[in-house]
Amino acid sequence: MQPVLEMRGISKSFPGVKALNDVNLSVAPAEIHALVGENGAGKSTLMKVLSGVYPHGSYEGEIVYEGRPGHFRDISDSERLGIVIIHQELALVPFLTIAENIFLGNEPARFGIIDQDRVYTRARELLATVGLNESPDTLVTHLGVGKQQLVEIAKALSKKVKLLILDEPTASLSETDSEALLRLLLRFKDQGIASILISHKLNEISKVADRITVLRDGTTVETLDCRREAVDEDRIIRGMVGRTLASRYPTREPKIGDVLMEVRDWTVHHPIHPDRTVVRGVNLTVRRGEIVGIAGLMGSGRTELAMSIFGRSYGQGIGGTVRIDGAEVDVSTIDKAIAAGIAYVTEDRKQLGLVLGEDIAKNTTLANLPGVSTATVIDEDVEHRVASGYRSKMRIRSFGVAQQTVNLSGGNQQKVVLSKWLFTQPKVLILDEPTRGIDVGAKYEIYSIINELAEEGRGVLVISSEMPELLGLCDRIYVMNEGRFVGEFQREEASQEAIMRAIMRSKDLNG
Repeated sequence: MQPVLEMRGISKSFPGVKALNDVNLSVAPAEIHALVGENGAGKSTLMKVLSGVYPHGSYEGEIVYEGRPGHFRDISDSERLGIVIIHQELALVPFLTIAENIFLGNEPARFGIIDQDRVYTRARELLATVGLNESPDTLVTHLGVGKQQLVEIAKALSKKVKLLILDEPTASLSETDSEALLRLLLRFKDQGIASILISHKLNEISKVADRITVLRDGTTVETLDCRREAVDEDRIIRGMVGRTLASRYPTREPKIGDVLMEVRDWTVHHPIHPDRTVVRGVNLTVRRGEIVGIAGLMGSGRTELAMSIFGRSYGQGIGGTVRIDGAEVDVSTIDKAIAAGIAYVTEDRKQLGLVLGEDIAKNTTLANLPGVSTATVIDEDVEHRVASGYRSKMRIRSFGVAQQTVNLSGGNQQKVVLSKWLFTQPKVLILDEPTRGIDVGAKYEIYSIINELAEEGRGVLVISSEMPELLGLCDRIYVMNEGRFVGEFQREEASQEAIMRAIMRSKDLNG
């Protein structure tokens, strides 16, 4: 059977970096083809070459699509032929309706006037296809991330997609939403649509992929055929990192001390709808040298809790107290929270954690400018020295601290965010989804850094949607649902089943 897509000998260079080196990829009709590799392996670069983000002539090699040369000058060229890419950062306009987003730039029109009846009729059909039971008039800003992802897919289907490229489509989704999306991909396969799936969630890839191509350091390592042989996660990891990982989590002997941070009767109201309580009377403790997890379904209030503690950066009508080393502290602003010894690593590193257009040095020192200043003037030599020290300590892969963070892989961007907050010398570090969109090798490095922080006697609070991550890292786990803590487990008694039972039991009591 002739492939729907062949990419032959693709090479792509940037100043000082060869991102792709003689990469080959073929996709069969109606195939789900997974593309895996560590951060920086070249996956997203390869897809940008395919979709025309990097136009024909800016790379070496050739693209053959449906038996013809693919000389794409931009995204519109590739989309015209049915190649549609959905990026990890969703490209939706929040304050437009679902229908307006689906047909943005592709509006059905008669005599130059948008045909509103056709827009809404077709939007309803597409929403039914992707299983989204929402009115086309709904503003996208009122949808959760999982539903926004489905709007993106409906948008792709409106362009008569033949080859759908999904870059980390489930990175921000709950397990339920992720399962629904994977089922949708299988349905598209039955309808003859081919897909390229980029994901770090190897268990998901094992479920749906027909073949898996592994990239390492910008080169094709191998293509595994899941229809001919059983391909488990360990086999994929071996191809990605070039070795077997004996354990996903570094070993650690906890040395837990006295209570470092104590939060009492913490209540938070929604920032726009003050009658809605988002966090309800939460009590929380973190000890010195302890890694504490917060488990819960999406929307349970975990991020809202963390952000409200960190300088009330979320919510209004906030009540309760925070104590550090037994003394009540003022956390009413971000500056005061930092001064009290609290740092918060956001779940959205690109939008809220980094200034992507700035270099590593400026991002590293951004939260503690007095630490690199003399009489309010930044000393660039000191800034460079501090950033270089963190670059070495955190094992950030770059050509130097003058490199722009936008050009780093996701794992290395996350290390820059961590460096920024570690430079504030926090006593308690709150990590919100610290390994989202990061490959298995980089995850291990982040876990090692978290362990080192605990060894230094700091308190670490980890919010994660990946329960195996919490179970592998944490000494103690709180379970959150509908703004409350509904369970607490020591490491030895925690399990996925016990956590889910606590969530479901609380739903039954509240419902």
